[in-house]
Amino acid sequence: MRTDPIHKLLQDQGCVFQERHGWERPGWFHPEGPAPVLDYDYYGAYGLSKNADYKYNDLLGKEYTFSFPPHHHVIKQECLTCRNAVAVFDMSYFGKFYLVGPDSKKAADWLFSADVNKTLGSTVYTCMLNKRGGAESDLTVSRIEPGSSHSPLAPEFEGDGYYLAIGGGVAQQNWCHIQTVLQNEGLRCQLLDHSDDMGMISIQGPKSRDLLKEVLDADLSNESFPFSTHKLVKAAGHQVRAMRLSFVGELGWELHVPRDSCVPVYQAVMAAGAKYGVCNAGYRAIDSLSIEKGYRHWHADLRPDDTPLEAGLAFTCKLKSSIPFLGREALEAQRKQGLRRRLVCFTVAEKVPMFGLEAVFRNGEPVGHVRRSDFGFAIDKTIAYGYIRNPDGGVVSPDFVRSGEFTLERMGVVYEATAHLKSPFDPENKRVRGIY
Repeated sequence: MRTDPIHKLLQDQGCVFQERHGWERPGWFHPEGPAPVLDYDYYGAYGLSKNADYKYNDLLGKEYTFSFPPHHHVIKQECLTCRNAVAVFDMSYFGKFYLVGPDSKKAADWLFSADVNKTLGSTVYTCMLNKRGGAESDLTVSRIEPGSSHSPLAPEFEGDGYYLAIGGGVAQQNWCHIQTVLQNEGLRCQLLDHSDDMGMISIQGPKSRDLLKEVLDADLSNESFPFSTHKLVKAAGHQVRAMRLSFVGELGWELHVPRDSCVPVYQAVMAAGAKYGVCNAGYRAIDSLSIEKGYRHWHADLRPDDTPLEAGLAFTCKLKSSIPFLGREALEAQRKQGLRRRLVCFTVAEKVPMFGLEAVFRNGEPVGHVRRSDFGFAIDKTIAYGYIRNPDGGVVSPDFVRSGEFTLERMGVVYEATAHLKSPFDPENKRVRGIY
């Protein structure tokens, strides 16, 4: 139902897509070239003949396995190219909203768990919470200046303005949450949806700066363009909003691009990246790279019944300030009582696929289940994240995690697992700062 401007370019390069909220987003890239998506045949009903020789459907069908899929090596290549050189991700399905209006600063203070009222040009990773302290969303919020044109990159407004970038699968849920809070609080704000008006191209990896130096008319040094900042710049002659962010744990930038400029900007990026070994990569690679780095996925690692404290995201909460925000009282009460459950990273040395919902045991006792799992190609291990509880009902402290012996049970087979309180990959966050 919804496709972005470079959909056809990617399909011609062998892209196999995933559906999210009506969008087709890249899943992975078939190395043998295009597998056309044929018109829906309704399984031969309504007088239609069933599609024959449907290569695309055959590729999808082979994914349904309890083993590693046949294209496991393809995902590996995309991941390792990102870790060692540079990869390009089409993330155009993201929700792209603007929060503006007379009460926008008041709304931002109340809606977002982090302090997003930094200097203009800042971008902040934050959560939005419900009154129980549960995570309704995680997203990035950028403070922007008013625009003087009708460009979707810089709308006109008075006062404070914020640009929200949100995973497309939950964009509608975020929209509804924000609108409900604005109405409940009587805040005079507008929420503008420009999701269809812009694409989003993410360039990630050790060579991303070298590549983008040839495309952007901007100084990309750490001093001029630090992590978690954004600027309006020209990319191959087209105005874009460049953000220095990463959802894969590498040096990288996101380019937020007006719809009509997406094709030439993408083509310029790929042309400049040829000598750096650039590749297209999809969301199967992002799933692997992000879990390896310990980045959370809303709907899996984070849900409305999980708090940021339990999820290891206390840094997204402005609890050290006096600024009130939705869910603050619940978080303060939880912090005072101590955590009764905690999200923990597990690695399994044996190369076995896991999918989520596997049982977690500590010293032989069941203490939780896996929320999300994937294979980490840089560390060459299966990685799983799950919330664990203390069987005695007590606090789940770091010492409780460190002192236990853990196993994960997959389809009746038990595997030894190592628990980690920090990401097993680049725990010091050097790579996103360009330190290799």
